[in-house]
Amino acid sequence: MPQITVLDQNTINKIAAGEVIERPASVVKELLENAIDAKATAVTVEIRDGGISFIRVTDNGCGIPPEEVATAFLSHATSKISSVEDLFTVSSLGFRGEALASIAAVSQVEMITKTSQGLTGIRYRIEGGEEKAREEVGAPEGTTFIARNLFYNTPVRRKFLKTAQTEGAHVADLVEKIALSHPEVSIRFIQNNQNKLHTSGNHNLKDIIYTIFGREIAANLLAVKADGGPVSLTGYIGKPVIARSNRNYENYYINGRYIKSSIISKAIEDAYKPFMMQHKYPFTLLHFEIEPEFLDVNVHPTKMELRFRDGEGIYQMVLAALQNALAHKELIPEVSLENQEKKAALELRRQAEELKKKEHSVEPFERSRMESLRLRPGIREERAPYGSSYGNSHGSSHESSHESPHESPHVNFPGAGSIKPWEADSPKPNRAGQQQASAAPGLPPATDSGSSPAAASKPEPEAVPKQLDLFEGRLLEPKSRARHKLIGQLFDTYWLVEFNDQLFIIDQHAAHEKVLYERTMKSLKNREFTSQAVSPPIILTLNESEQLLLEKYMDYFTRIGFEIEPFGGREYAVGGVPGNLLSIAQKDLLQEMIDQLSEDSAITDPDMIYERVASMSCKAAVKGNHAMSAAEADELIDQLLTLDNPYACPHGRPTIISMSRYELEKKFKRIV
Repeated sequence: MPQITVLDQNTINKIAAGEVIERPASVVKELLENAIDAKATAVTVEIRDGGISFIRVTDNGCGIPPEEVATAFLSHATSKISSVEDLFTVSSLGFRGEALASIAAVSQVEMITKTSQGLTGIRYRIEGGEEKAREEVGAPEGTTFIARNLFYNTPVRRKFLKTAQTEGAHVADLVEKIALSHPEVSIRFIQNNQNKLHTSGNHNLKDIIYTIFGREIAANLLAVKADGGPVSLTGYIGKPVIARSNRNYENYYINGRYIKSSIISKAIEDAYKPFMMQHKYPFTLLHFEIEPEFLDVNVHPTKMELRFRDGEGIYQMVLAALQNALAHKELIPEVSLENQEKKAALELRRQAEELKKKEHSVEPFERSRMESLRLRPGIREERAPYGSSYGNSHGSSHESSHESPHESPHVNFPGAGSIKPWEADSPKPNRAGQQQASAAPGLPPATDSGSSPAAASKPEPEAVPKQLDLFEGRLLEPKSRARHKLIGQLFDTYWLVEFNDQLFIIDQHAAHEKVLYERTMKSLKNREFTSQAVSPPIILTLNESEQLLLEKYMDYFTRIGFEIEPFGGREYAVGGVPGNLLSIAQKDLLQEMIDQLSEDSAITDPDMIYERVASMSCKAAVKGNHAMSAAEADELIDQLLTLDNPYACPHGRPTIISMSRYELEKKFKRIV
């Protein structure tokens, strides 16, 4: 029988490090979170070779007192908690005391730190968990960590790392997420001597969204704010037009910590469900502030998972907040006639110019740190990038004088001279009693031969597809109805409507589907339904599982107007159906509804039954390639005015799209 022995400390340290340090991004995460916990207002992260050979994190935080430097690298040494009770009220990003010990166990670490009270700083070197050197040096207030040769003493672990490009991408993604979670901290990211990201730390979350995600997303945001006692929520969500095919753009933070939660994710997707097609996911960037006693963050070493005391309450709050933000907005997608390849090339050129500007700027605390380090002998080639960057900073003052998204409260969206981000959804007053052109945020009013010379002299802006959100008057509101100009029907499917300076195209099938769906849902929820007799009855033949399913939900079917009775053996007779389903009461459609219920055997909410029934009512909608009269089209538009969400059919397809007069005039060369 093998003998049971206690592992030596070196092996214990490497096992513990394996739980925390998986790749270079893990090192950056721990050091960056420590810098934020140290009250830093500016942090610089630099990596080379994807962080495998070199990682440096510099901050202007409170620093570490000289007598605590060695202690900081011991296992479970932390200043964040002092007893087990503190685990239930922890508010810092890190608290386990594993980070520095784990990093030092698998890399060559050098730390330079100084507190505001100290006259000099401390330079401390530790490799593989063993102290190598300690000396006093001149240094600015704050802390610099340098980690070289990750996993140098565990070659097997090093073989499992990906390529430098892949590891660098993981680090970049992590830095972006932390920058979004702390807009009050200026964060710079340098990769292989190139500036990849620089946030200003001006507390403006929308500026950071613009910097990281680009102008299209920044121009299509809706603000979210909610307060529910111990829980508060702020942030931005994207309009449905910027949906993605995966959940990568669903970002949410709890007390400044980036996490993943199935509860929050489900609430987000349920709120967007009426506005999006299946397998499409929204853009969200939400910040939650939750009192620590309502959370358990001590679930997993990476702290990516946590538990809520009241998960159902969190779900309902997020669902209501997002539904309120999406409600009563003009969410009509605007189509652009711009050449997509040309737009992509211009966007790449713009990003390259912005990146070039960022490379010449530098934080003041970094400059002072380098001045102090430059006086110390032993600074080798690792610090060359800072020197070369600083050497060019003065010569680039003219270049950096141009406005960038994080240097000015104005964001230059395509087609607009300058629009403040927080005014994108605000109403604008009329001038001289004239109706202002109804255009999407970022698109100027249409110009003609009578336009002002100043407007005509502006360079042609780059158009980007975006969600329409009218400044003055919405298409689907009663007071705008009198100004609708119904042009006619196109391809026996689409109706053209002129309103202000926009051309709106309505899909008659999708619009009628949504009218029937919402009308049916309201009548079912309010118990406002009638039952119509079917003669002869519809006979359904069901297998064993389908019979059990029908019996299970029979009460729901009866309440909404179905009359279903056993007909002997495996057959059931449907003698009555809800009144609005009479025209489509067919055997195959009823069988389809039973099949849909069997696919989701976990249904417990009667609303889900109602939704299945309402989906059936869509079968009665007018089809495409069907000629409608102008009076019928007018009636359809009137019915759209009464809906809660008239902008998407029950399957998520748009009911209305628009095209601006500006776009048309560009194509006819009336605007050059």
